[in-house]
Amino acid sequence: MAKNIHSSGPGPSQRQLRVGELIRRVLSDVLNRAEVHDPELNRFSITVGEVRVSPDLKIATAHVMPLGGGDVKAAIEALARNKGELRHRIAKELALKYAPDLRFRPDETFDRLDETRRLFSDETVQRDIRAGEDDED
Repeated sequence: MAKNIHSSGPGPSQRQLRVGELIRRVLSDVLNRAEVHDPELNRFSITVGEVRVSPDLKIATAHVMPLGGGDVKAAIEALARNKGELRHRIAKELALKYAPDLRFRPDETFDRLDETRRLFSDETVQRDIRAGEDDED
């Protein structure tokens, strides 16, 4: 069996990353300009932190969060209701063979960042870090 020398391992390919970033930018622009014809969606100011695309580029999962951490559930429901129009806008802006099916998930980046800060401020972790720095000297 031949080994695929172009395989990038378990992570996303460069193409997935590139397409995900392009979709993120278009989605952010459309949402910031309130171009969707739904007043319920337009009342939210939504940030699009990341878009992950499936290997076949047919599914795009957008990680979103309303500014100020508003009603995440209502924002995601509004996005899901309007995914057809959002998908159409993405297809119009990007030269992709297929417009990907859009999925929306809460962006948990800030939660993970808070947890990381909490861990680093823990006294036991601080002691271990100092011990590691002393070992290097």
